[in-house]
Amino acid sequence: MTTTNTHVTGMARLNLAKAAPKVFRALIGFDAAAREGLDPALVELIQIRASHLNRCAYCLHMHTNDARKAGESEDRLHMVPVWREARHFFTEREQAALALTEAVTLVADGGVPDEVYARAAACFDEQELAHVLSLILTINTWNRVALSTGKVAGTDERV
Repeated sequence: MTTTNTHVTGMARLNLAKAAPKVFRALIGFDAAAREGLDPALVELIQIRASHLNRCAYCLHMHTNDARKAGESEDRLHMVPVWREARHFFTEREQAALALTEAVTLVADGGVPDEVYARAAACFDEQELAHVLSLILTINTWNRVALSTGKVAGTDERV
C-alpha cells in the first residue's frame, strides 16, 4: 500500500489520509462540525477566499466547483478576490466573513484587527461566529495539508 502522492513536479509526497488516518479523520470531523448551521454559500466563499490567499490551487479548484454545484453564480465567484471593490455582489454578513477570513488567514501580517472582529461579531451571533472562525481555521489547515503534500488541482480526491 502506497502512502505517497506524486506532486506536479513528479516528486513523491506523503498521503496524509493513508499515513495518519486517525489525524485525517479528526480533520474531517473538525471541518464537518465547523460547517454546522452555516449557509452553504457562505461556507464556500470563506473556503475560496482563504484558498486564494494561501495560493492553494487544489482547494480553490475544489471549492469553486462545489460552489457552482450549489448554485453559486460565476459573477460572484469571479469577484471573491476583489470583494472590497465589488461589495454589491455580497451581503453584509458575507463581507464581514470575508474580511475575517483574510485577517485570520494572514494573521502573521498584523493579527485580527479589532474593527474586523467587531464587524463579524455584529453580523453573526456568538455560535455562528464560532463556526465561521472554526471554518476559517479548517480551510487554512486543509490548504496547508494540500500544499505540503503536493495535491494537484483538478484531482479531487474526495470522490
